[in-house]
This record gives sequence, structure tokens and C-alpha cells, in this order.
Amino acid sequence: MLTPDQEELVAAVGRIADRFDAAYWRDKDATAEFPHEFAGAMAEGGWLGIAMPEEVGGAGLGVTEAALMMERVAHSPGAMAAASSIHINIFGLHPVVVFGTPEQRQRFLPPLIAGEERGCFGVTEPDSGLDTGRLKTRAERDGDIYRISGRKIWTSTAQEADRVLIIARTSPMEARAKPTDGLTLFYAPLDRSKVEVRAIDKMGRHAVDSNMLFIDGLEVSVEDRIGEEGQGFRCLLHGLNPERILIAAEAIGVGRQALEAATAYAKEREVFGRPIGQNQAIQHPLAECWMALEAAWLMVLKAAALYDSGAPCGAEANSAKYLAGEAAFRACERAVMTLGGMGYAAEYDVERYFREVLITRIAPVSPELIKCFIAERVLGLPRSY
Repeated sequence: MLTPDQEELVAAVGRIADRFDAAYWRDKDATAEFPHEFAGAMAEGGWLGIAMPEEVGGAGLGVTEAALMMERVAHSPGAMAAASSIHINIFGLHPVVVFGTPEQRQRFLPPLIAGEERGCFGVTEPDSGLDTGRLKTRAERDGDIYRISGRKIWTSTAQEADRVLIIARTSPMEARAKPTDGLTLFYAPLDRSKVEVRAIDKMGRHAVDSNMLFIDGLEVSVEDRIGEEGQGFRCLLHGLNPERILIAAEAIGVGRQALEAATAYAKEREVFGRPIGQNQAIQHPLAECWMALEAAWLMVLKAAALYDSGAPCGAEANSAKYLAGEAAFRACERAVMTLGGMGYAAEYDVERYFREVLITRIAPVSPELIKCFIAERVLGLPRSY
């Protein structure tokens, strides 16, 4: 049960999100144009700093409140595109909050919270995927400057970003006991004379770009290094569970949006002289979707509450991401099937939700690896990879 303050938070976010109707998002999807108006409205409302410290202009709230916010953003006509347009602002720079110096926090966070700057996230590489210890992008130090060269993939919002939170190798894998020990994190200016940002033509969420980065000698000051050299992976680990929780919350929002569209259509559409929602073949799958979404949402809230209390939450955060992704996918698929032919038509929006919700199954970790994590860390079974 939400507190009165949390209920008001959800309502206030909803008042902004619902101002941007389905026609707005259909147009952004069709033109692949970033939703500057929506992101600007969220910044103007002060929501981009919900989980940032108060001393840098944030609200200083927890992951629970951030999850409530992102569920409501995704539970609107903007669905995953709306959530993705502001996702990195909500918790993406958590490593800066935890490991950055006071000077770095004051320099980097207020412009992000105000919407004056936009960041992006450069971790995944084309040859390593989820095997972060095998990253090949290198950062060579020369006095007070690092020069970064390599490739990153699936970097969202890089077309719009001013800076990139990037992890690179500062010592060879062979020189460390663990491959992840030689990685260093930077919040670097996205100098486009040194970084080619190449958009990836993709299935959905066209309003928010995904990109391949080709980096050749990007210069980064030592003042823009986050944490100690060689400890970048440790810095990233602090943000993994909140990221899973927020992606799960966004999945729930998209699933609920699709379910509401399907239910409304089932009440109105008549075939053989009766609304199709009177038929159990329509009713039962929609009821199952509602139950699955609600159950997954409880796991999201449990994981968020554990994180905010300082308790271990790896199993719960991963489970929330898995359950929410699966439940949301089924809800969006069922919405398309409920609408039948109209479910395939852009004007009814559910096909857009279906395309976008796949992201929550794939990223930031696959369903299969989550199952491996639970099997190993919770059930005590031998590691399989």
C-alpha cells in the first residue's frame, strides 16, 4: 500500500505523462524524433532528479519512489519510449553519486537534473555482450589525460547526449587476477570529432535512438574519471540492482497500458451481436495478464524496499526484472490478439507497445542469465557458464 506522499507522486507524474497523447508518440515513433517536449516537461517538473541527492538539486528519494515514477511514465501513451527518454537521468549516474568526488557531483549532476545536459551509457561491446570482463575498449593514460579507443554498442540517446558514462580497460586482462579488475569508469565529454555515433535501425522505440560508437582517441581528463583506476566494474556493480528494478517497473507500466487498451476494445467491439469481452476466450487471457502483472509488481516493490533499506536484493531485483518482462510481454501480445486485425494497425497503438516491450525481456540482462543467477546464488547449484 502506498503512502499519501507516494500516491501524490504517482498522480503528479501522471499529470505530466498524460499530457502527451497517443498521437504525439505515434508521430515520434514514425519520424524517429527524440521526444524533447516530454523530456523537457519532466525536467521542468523536477522529476529527473528524483533519486539524486538534495545537495545537487535532486529530491533525495529512494528506488521505491523512482520505480513508482517510472511505472507511471510507462503506464501512459508514451510507454517504453517515454521511459527510455529519461531513464539514464533517474539512476544511470548512480556511480557518480556514490564514487564521484564532491566536485564531480556538483559539476555533473545539476545540469542533468535540470535537463540542460543529457548523458548516455557506454558499457556493452559488440564482441563481449554480457561478459563485461572481456571488454576491449582501452584507455591509455598520458599525464592528466586518458585517450580512449574502441567500440560500444546499444548506447541509447547518444544522438542527443553531451556526455557518456563509459567503461574502458586501463590494464591488460592478463595483468590482473580477475579480468574485471583492470576496468576504469569515466564520465566523458562526447566529442564527436573523436567518436562516430552510428544509429542502429531497430524494431521499435524509434523515438529514442540506439547506437554503435566508434571511438578513436577520445581525450578524457583524469578529473572526469569516476572512482579509482581499475575499479570501474566495482563502481558499475552498485547500479545493477536499481537498474533491474527500474526496468521491471517500466515493463509493468507498458503491460498495464496494453492491458487497458485491450480491455477497452473488448468492451466495445461487437461480433455476432455481443461484445467480444463477453467471451471467455477473450476474458480468461486478459484476467491472467492482470494477475501476472500484479504479482510481478509486488516483486518490484519488494526488491525496491530491500534496496532502500540497505539489505541484499540481488535475487529479488533479478526476479522482478524477469517476472515483469515476461508478464508485460504476454500482456502486450494478448492486447494485439484481442484487437485482432486492428491490433496490427498503428492507430490503435498496441503494436507499438508490443514492439517496445521486448526491450524489457532482452535488456539489461537476458531471462536465461537471470535463471542461471537464481539457480546458482539462491538454490546453490553449480555455475553453468
